[in-house]
Amino acid sequence: MTQASYGQFCPVAMAAEVLCTRWTVVLLRELVAGSTRFNDLRRGVPRMSPALLVKRLRDLEEAGIVRRVASRTEPGILEYQLTPAGRELKPVIEAIGIWGQHWFEADVSLQHLDPSLLMWDMRRNLDPTPLPPRRSVIHFLYPELPAARRQWWLLVEPGAEVDLCPVDPGFDVDLYVTTDLRTMTAIWMGLTTVSKAMSDGKLVLTGDRQIASRMQTWLGLSPFAAEKKLASA
Repeated sequence: MTQASYGQFCPVAMAAEVLCTRWTVVLLRELVAGSTRFNDLRRGVPRMSPALLVKRLRDLEEAGIVRRVASRTEPGILEYQLTPAGRELKPVIEAIGIWGQHWFEADVSLQHLDPSLLMWDMRRNLDPTPLPPRRSVIHFLYPELPAARRQWWLLVEPGAEVDLCPVDPGFDVDLYVTTDLRTMTAIWMGLTTVSKAMSDGKLVLTGDRQIASRMQTWLGLSPFAAEKKLASA
């Protein structure tokens, strides 16, 4: 690590030397969530430069938190996996997330909106169980955003990983979801619900009624969505 040492024997200080550099905890969030490939990690930290991502991964390797291994499914592809020391950080990352959900007010949380990060997290956490046993295509439209970031498609194939497309994949759409990015982020964070957003006129669902009626169930919410806000108290 290039960061200067705190010069303290305290385990908190020694751990902070490794974990408290910029982007490190956010990168660990992605690794704990199951991302292992460089491009997937990049999608989880879209505002982090590729050069800094490489550096932080190397730092974590040197610290014994991450290791590079050959992919079991694609020859020639390297993946980043947490070591036992890295896996032991899972409750630490979760505790930080729970604390943030508790103590940052909703308006503060919703100041930082990013459609690519939101859709990537929704893709990762989506539950296909309530969806029909066939391909389901869900089209999200954020009318207020620039054209290049306005439309997103989630493709759910039985037995396959959910796919996220920023361009039209060419399949028939089962459900159109039209809303603004702030409302969809609030739903994902557990600050409001699908039914509340619909009743407020902030969310419009068009298409398959069964898929629409179960959106709150299949939608990939934040792992911290169930945690209540305490900041206002």
